[in-house]
Amino acid sequence: MSARFPPWLKKGLTFNEVSDRTKNILAELGVETVCQQARCPNLSECFSRGRATFLILGDICTRDCRFCAIRSGEPSPPERDEPARVVLAAERLGLRHVVITSVTRDDLPDYGAEHFARTIRLLKYRLPQARIEVLVPDFGGRKEYIDVVIEAGPDIFNHNVETVPRLYKDVRQEADYGRSLQVLKLAKEGEGKVYTKSGLMVGLGEEATEVYQVMEDLRGVGCDCLTIGQYLRPSNRHYPVHEFIHPDRFKRYETRAYELGFTHVSSGPFVRSSYQAEEAFGMVS
Repeated sequence: MSARFPPWLKKGLTFNEVSDRTKNILAELGVETVCQQARCPNLSECFSRGRATFLILGDICTRDCRFCAIRSGEPSPPERDEPARVVLAAERLGLRHVVITSVTRDDLPDYGAEHFARTIRLLKYRLPQARIEVLVPDFGGRKEYIDVVIEAGPDIFNHNVETVPRLYKDVRQEADYGRSLQVLKLAKEGEGKVYTKSGLMVGLGEEATEVYQVMEDLRGVGCDCLTIGQYLRPSNRHYPVHEFIHPDRFKRYETRAYELGFTHVSSGPFVRSSYQAEEAFGMVS
């Protein structure tokens, strides 16, 4: 990593036979991962453990958030065999906790909800012992499409608020903070009785008081789990990093989140939505 990063943001790369096997399985099956597309700093660590977070509905997003490395543009129609390929990849990797996310598909009538549901149902059929976590877009805030996903039976329903409300106009221009809270509220009120989860990036110029308010807002809609990690700029065209948050402040955020009643909190410089998700679920189940 760049020398401009503080010491706590220096992370070694891990490569082994498992890493190679993971990459080969994904390439052979044509399965995308957010690990690769979003340039996650934990990629080598997770791949070396045979873990990956699957990216469905293609690799082109209909939105263009300033923090995200995933390409934006006009995506192709969803591939009908993609759920089967994702499930086969999960089987071959021997995953016990499967995390599925997607690009945002505002071009689709149901925003991709049924594609999520098909993937979940097939996973439950082929890997009945595996836990399933979905990290979803906002589905336009539409209850009927959130219900489609919940009724398929995931164990954890994750939707990230990403940042504090004040920064949405600069960082998430096409998203809406209130709508994201509503997504989590509707998921919690659904018949599936899933754990709900959300995540924040910090270092974008937010104040600590704003982070605490977001925590309170999330608890207000019944959110169970929270992740907080350092924002790292994917390229010079993306939103700049305003601050590298010291690990001590991450610890203060974690302490406050537990005080507010979150069941599980992951807070640290390299924390991402699905980082060590299997271990986190073991603590809340």
